[in-house]
Amino acid sequence: MYWVRPPSFLKWYYRDMTWRKSRSDKTIYLTFDDGPIPELTPFVLDILKKHGIKATFFCVGENIQKHSDLFRRLSAEGHRIGNHTYHHLKGWDYDTKSYIEDVKKCQELTQTSLFRPPYGKIKKSQIKILKEDFELIMWDVLSGDFDTSLAPASCYDNVIKYTRPGSILVFHDNLKAISRLKHTLPRIIEHFKAQGYTFGLL
Repeated sequence: MYWVRPPSFLKWYYRDMTWRKSRSDKTIYLTFDDGPIPELTPFVLDILKKHGIKATFFCVGENIQKHSDLFRRLSAEGHRIGNHTYHHLKGWDYDTKSYIEDVKKCQELTQTSLFRPPYGKIKKSQIKILKEDFELIMWDVLSGDFDTSLAPASCYDNVIKYTRPGSILVFHDNLKAISRLKHTLPRIIEHFKAQGYTFGLL
């Protein structure tokens, strides 16, 4: 079970984290978690390049090392890199020391000031340490592209229904997301461009 838009009590509990950017203009922020992978990241990059859009990619350290050419392409094309741990760890399942060590291992590759916890699940003790070095990025709209029971059209509907000025949108460049992301990404870009939105970089 997941919330497409996180409830206010969750934002209050994790108030040290960034959930949404400025509401003052029609700007939204595309983010992609878990890559890079050859099966999907090039598709995402090609779509973004076609539309002249920059996005933020929260990369997993293991995937960076496996697909270093794609990681170099992300940087070369002007996208922003975020740390998403080395092994895609769920913070709730790990002691703070082990979790921070995994983040540091990824940081050797990413060299970034942005961090997003995999699954959005992180302990307060881990936040306390990480916020000293990172802006901790959560989201305003979770597309659901990772949900294999969700129809591609429903993924699109999630994004259209809940996106608003300042929204941070989460997509995934991972294997589970392929059909839903390929359907949704080009269509939501066209939709929001037609509505007068711009796409910002975190």
